Amino acid sequence: MATVELANIHKSFGEQAVVSDLSLRVEDGEFLVLVGPSGCGKSTCLRLIAGLESPDAGVVRIDGEDVTATLPKNRDIGMVFQSYALYPHLSVRQNLAFGLQLRKVPATRIEERVAEIAGLLQIDGLLGRKPGQLSGGQRQRVAMGRAMVREPRVFLFDEPLSNLDAALRTEMRAELSALHRRTQTTSIYVTHDQVEAMTLGTRIAVLHDGVLQQVDTPLALYERPVNQFVAGFIGTPSMNFVEGTVEGYQGGLSLRSDERWWDLPRATWERLTLGERATLGVRPQRVDIASAGLRADVELVEPMGWDAHLHCRLGQTTVVAQAAAHAVSGLEAGDAVALQIESRDTFVFNSAGKTVAYAEAR
Repeated sequence: MATVELANIHKSFGEQAVVSDLSLRVEDGEFLVLVGPSGCGKSTCLRLIAGLESPDAGVVRIDGEDVTATLPKNRDIGMVFQSYALYPHLSVRQNLAFGLQLRKVPATRIEERVAEIAGLLQIDGLLGRKPGQLSGGQRQRVAMGRAMVREPRVFLFDEPLSNLDAALRTEMRAELSALHRRTQTTSIYVTHDQVEAMTLGTRIAVLHDGVLQQVDTPLALYERPVNQFVAGFIGTPSMNFVEGTVEGYQGGLSLRSDERWWDLPRATWERLTLGERATLGVRPQRVDIASAGLRADVELVEPMGWDAHLHCRLGQTTVVAQAAAHAVSGLEAGDAVALQIESRDTFVFNSAGKTVAYAEAR
């Protein structure tokens, strides 16, 4: 196992900056997830750690050693790609053993390692098959096994579950978590799926346009996002945002939007100025359907099983409420509802997108 550190990393392709002044440390045995929208630089970060790309500036360290100029084969890293990248003409056993054979590991040791990893990944009954005879989940296990069999210091996962169907992704997420608990190998996992990030990561690093936004535990990112981007990216359904202008109201401040006035928490009064543009955010789980409140028109009802997502038009803004399915049963597009949103349940962001108030914990 090992620590991994990126120090002041810059990387551009032509005139396009892909990673900008990135500094990040992954602790020994940690499972860190790099998350962000497509094109944010997360896969490039992984390739920089693996040595498949070289930074324009900055340093890559593994276990305190500068490996910026070290060849990929000498970094002792196991990488699992989005594509399984298995040798189709070789059996599962041969795929698992291939890397060890290249390193001229004794045959008895190769046999021991292949058997050990196959048992750990529950593919020991598939060793005689070829990749074309396997399901997607089985092929993904083989791909992980091929990386694990060498006992690398660090595992790198580049969106390994994106080719699987929803049910299999859920199953594989659980298996990856259990696998990390057993091996405790330092792991860095790239995904654009924030649900994967929340369920897998010890910590999550959120990237946007090549810039690191925030690194923290899943719960801390959800409850205390540093800016509007992180607040909107973390959480399902996404946070609702209402934009407006800060005005005075009864000795305090309010946000005027579409001729509606929203009370702003006291914590914002010294952090915002009159006339400033600001944004109020509220998670769908804290938008209540009530007998009285803000009148809104239903645009869409999305049944999700035990709950439902209610899309409502509030002036020029669409607000999503998450409610128990039975509570919105019978509602359809065009119906009027009353929404209740308490100021203590809102986040507030200033004109620069920085968080100036958090929702109170429940």
